[in-house]
Amino acid sequence: MVFAVASRDGREINQHFGHAERFLIFEVRGADVSCIDERKVERYCSYDEEHPLRGHVLRAIAEALDGCAAIVCSQIGTAPREEMSRLGFEVYCASGEIRPTLLELARLL
Repeated sequence: MVFAVASRDGREINQHFGHAERFLIFEVRGADVSCIDERKVERYCSYDEEHPLRGHVLRAIAEALDGCAAIVCSQIGTAPREEMSRLGFEVYCASGEIRPTLLELARLL
């Protein structure tokens, strides 16, 4: 199972979805958790007077995270969570070390 993780340091889930300028891509196979990629994205939480809902940014993030089953971040607002769900992603808020969290999520899914 492949997860997109918002992390500032690559060890902990410690970044808000809207502040992420990259997502680390982890694959979980049995008890093995490996970082297999890093995908850069435009930061969602930035003001744009002409596009206040930033739907185009969410669609671009969804395209960048293609192939991931779920997004894991420390926090996410209601509107972006609903849109990412509509675009086909499970979205989870968590904190702590990446490896044990992803192992637990993979068991639940």
